[in-house]
Amino acid sequence: MDLSFFDEDHLLTDEDAALVPRLVDFAAEQLHSAPDTEMSITIVSDEEIRRINREYRDTDRVTDVISFAIEDGDKEQLSGFEGIPENIGDLFIAPGKVREQAADYGHSFQRELGYTVVHGFLHLNGYDHIQPEDEAVMIPLQEKILSAFGLER
Repeated sequence: MDLSFFDEDHLLTDEDAALVPRLVDFAAEQLHSAPDTEMSITIVSDEEIRRINREYRDTDRVTDVISFAIEDGDKEQLSGFEGIPENIGDLFIAPGKVREQAADYGHSFQRELGYTVVHGFLHLNGYDHIQPEDEAVMIPLQEKILSAFGLER
C-alpha cells in the first residue's frame, strides 16, 4: 500500500501516528489489495473536518472521518491501463472527535482511531453501511480486521 500520511499540526502522538500506516497495510493485506494501491490520510482539527463536512456533504457538524473515493469502485474504467497504480482516494480524520467517541464508547483512543481508519479504508474500497445488507458485510469485516490486528474492544 502506498500511503501518503499528513499530520502537519501534529494532532497525533508519534505512537498513534505510527499505528495508522501499519493498520492500513494490514487492512490492505486482508482485502488482497495490490501492493501499489495508493491513498492518502490527512489528520485535521475538529474545525477543519466540520468545514469539509459542510462544504462537501452539506452537513454542518464535526465527524470522525470523511472519505473521498476517487474511482468509486468502477474498475472497468481502468481496463487497458496495465501498470498504473490504483488510487482509491483520501481520508480526513479528526482525532479530537475520535477521542470524544473513545470516551463515549469506553475504549482506548487507539481502538477508536483504528476503527476510524479501517472504517474509512473500507469505504474507499467500495464498502458501505447505508442498506442493512451492506452493513451486514462491512461491519463484521471491519471487526474482523481490527481483532486480527489486535485492536479489540
